[in-house]
Amino acid sequence: MRELVVGAAQLGPIARDEPRESAVGRMIALLEDAAARGCRLVVFPELALTTFFPRWYTEDQAEIDAWFETDMPNAATRPLFERAKSLGVGFYLGYAELTIEDGRTRHYNTAILVNAGGRIIKRYRKVHLPGHAENEPWRAFQHLEKRYFEPGESFFEPVNAFGGEIALAICNDRRWPEIYREAALRGAEMVLLGYNTPVHYPPAPEHDHLQGFHNHLVMQAGAYQNGMWVVGVAKAGREEGCDLIGESCIIAPTGEIVALCSTLGDELITAPCDFDRCAEIRSNVFNFALHRRPQLYPLLSADDPSSLQG
Repeated sequence: MRELVVGAAQLGPIARDEPRESAVGRMIALLEDAAARGCRLVVFPELALTTFFPRWYTEDQAEIDAWFETDMPNAATRPLFERAKSLGVGFYLGYAELTIEDGRTRHYNTAILVNAGGRIIKRYRKVHLPGHAENEPWRAFQHLEKRYFEPGESFFEPVNAFGGEIALAICNDRRWPEIYREAALRGAEMVLLGYNTPVHYPPAPEHDHLQGFHNHLVMQAGAYQNGMWVVGVAKAGREEGCDLIGESCIIAPTGEIVALCSTLGDELITAPCDFDRCAEIRSNVFNFALHRRPQLYPLLSADDPSSLQG
């Protein structure tokens, strides 16, 4: 048995004027609770240091850049790294990353995995950016991820850590079945992902009542169909007039939810996750080597699927 006790550390709303130090203080409180419960890994949400700023349109680049981190850790987040190291607990953290690459300024929606020694061992940049790039004032709130971020080019390769193979994803990634399969084919036994998901979806408001259902549906299917653990963690509650779903959860390789948040505020749930349980699925109904026929799925990996259609 290769068991890891994982904590899903949901956060309630973060106000627009709430300083990063406040959010970090809230995370440290959850981290300390997690350590007391025996957790060795804690998962925080997407964009955990600030409010979900893509809900506002601006053309002022300085205003946009103020939401981004240029170093990690930095003065605001170093206390989280130091406390985690002193407790011997690792963590996943989502934040907005501004970096310079080959002389070019880049903006990413990023998640990192930090080991128990306080060292960043994996960095992932969100691949599937939802929303829109131009001002759409008809919306009750905007979703400008395509304006403020550029998509990452990460493959979903795992890192060996905490006794297993762990991959990272962020929010909208969870809706795409390819990410779970790609990660599983690369050996991942657990996928960690944070999210900020509104209850209201302006382009199709008739689906608002399905947001919680769809949230769990895609993660449970990804877990079961690929024989892996999935840990999904929300920023939840009414944030600057926008209602965000909660329902943070830990899902077993069988697709069963083994721990589930019951509030829309700061809340910690935990579960012992045995990596060896992945074999329950991968040695049986979803035995890739035995049952997959990838030669018959060419459209799944084609840049232009129409070129392969008869």
